Amino acid sequence: MTTLALKILSLIDLTSLNDNDNDTAIATLCEKAKTQYGLVPAVCIYSRYIPLARNILNTAIKIATVTNFPHGSSDIDLALYETQLAIKRGADEVDIVFPYHYLKNGDSALGWHMVKQAKQICGDKILKVIIESGELKSPFLIKQASNISIDAGADFIKTSTGKVAVNATLEAAEIMLECIDNSGKKCGFKAAGGIRTVEEASKYLDLTAKIMGEAWITPDNFRFGASSLLGDAINILNGNINTVERSNLY
Repeated sequence: MTTLALKILSLIDLTSLNDNDNDTAIATLCEKAKTQYGLVPAVCIYSRYIPLARNILNTAIKIATVTNFPHGSSDIDLALYETQLAIKRGADEVDIVFPYHYLKNGDSALGWHMVKQAKQICGDKILKVIIESGELKSPFLIKQASNISIDAGADFIKTSTGKVAVNATLEAAEIMLECIDNSGKKCGFKAAGGIRTVEEASKYLDLTAKIMGEAWITPDNFRFGASSLLGDAINILNGNINTVERSNLY
């Protein structure tokens, strides 16, 4: 089980996107990212904290931020401005929210143009597209948003903002992973929103291995967006395993 916890740790975008975030909270988050068991691949924070994080973090830890967040607005100019600002501030990765409300209303072109232009701004930086699968709800719309994002150049597709009633689900993850597999393009997957324990995370790894193969699961292709998942993994690595369910996990 420690092997599983280590693997999960190596895939976490350690996240703080709270209304009450401040310099102290972000500095603490950055220090947590540098664990005794290894580094997380990225921290995900609001854009204004990028310079602070850059001064604290080991350069091996990427800095991710969010744009068009969390509402998924149709205002392309604002979304692109936020993306430009994030790159200017030093973001390595940008997680942009797909205008999912408009896809639900039948507008499939808006999201494509937003993702396409955002990727042009990002250049060689990573663009993750949050499709907000829990709000799209239907398999058809989840598939459509995934395919649009992949076709427009997304480097990752991501389940959720973590700010809605339904966030990551295995059902949505399966649809999204199958879209990646069927596309034949290089695109990663990020499961985000509500994944708090190693047990929960392991189900996403099992699903991904089934569809994409075990070797595909690396930080270049797969991430968890989470805040408390890291603590649970470290708890296991520290030897604090105290349930039958956990002892049978691996």
